[in-house]
Amino acid sequence: MTKIALVTGANKGIGFETAKQLAEHNIKVFLGARNETEGKKAADLLRKLSLDVIYIKLDISDPANIADVKNYIEKEFGVLDILVNNAAVFLDGEWFGNNTETVPLKTLRDTFDINYFGTVELTQALLPLIKKSEAGRIVNISSISGSFGVHLDEAHRLYALKPYAYSASKTALNQFTVFLAHALRGTNIKVNAANPGWVKTSIGSDQAPLSPEDGAKTGVLLALLDEQGPSGTFSQSGEILPW
Repeated sequence: MTKIALVTGANKGIGFETAKQLAEHNIKVFLGARNETEGKKAADLLRKLSLDVIYIKLDISDPANIADVKNYIEKEFGVLDILVNNAAVFLDGEWFGNNTETVPLKTLRDTFDINYFGTVELTQALLPLIKKSEAGRIVNISSISGSFGVHLDEAHRLYALKPYAYSASKTALNQFTVFLAHALRGTNIKVNAANPGWVKTSIGSDQAPLSPEDGAKTGVLLALLDEQGPSGTFSQSGEILPW
């Protein structure tokens, strides 16, 4: 039976490559994006490669849209095997320095709406469908910027990078990963967080050393875990990272 996957924020960057790589494993992939024009264009590009990819309008900050997506997948397929929570925003402006004293509350709220609250709401809505899968997989695309371990380690190369809104939202996403994995222990669902690395995207900038194709690999690996694979972890390329 063909597996069904949903990737959020998949019209470009890491999300697009994640959708592509999952589809290359003969998985039917819903390419979620809030921009209909860009989402359809991305899905068309992958279908031209003979990949089973379908665009689905998904704005994770819109509860009504989340409900529509859940109802559609339930009606058409009755199950969801893989959810990759990739959609995210970076609104701090600069990566370098520490803006904790000055970051506007609106920036914090807007960041959390997508990176945390929308992700949690979507996941909760889709859990009944994921529980029907023989091997449900939830992958939260996080960031090393959300790691307490990194921000407390003065020797770490990223120690000076403290954009507060983005980092705090990813820290919250990491805790969601740990808690959800605990809640689902003993089931056939695995929940893990992925650090894609520093990737050439609208968030990572052109200075990043990794391509979106490279950045997608960790999330795809976690989405394809077998029954012996871990749950409740934070990793990059198989290496466990500090929470």
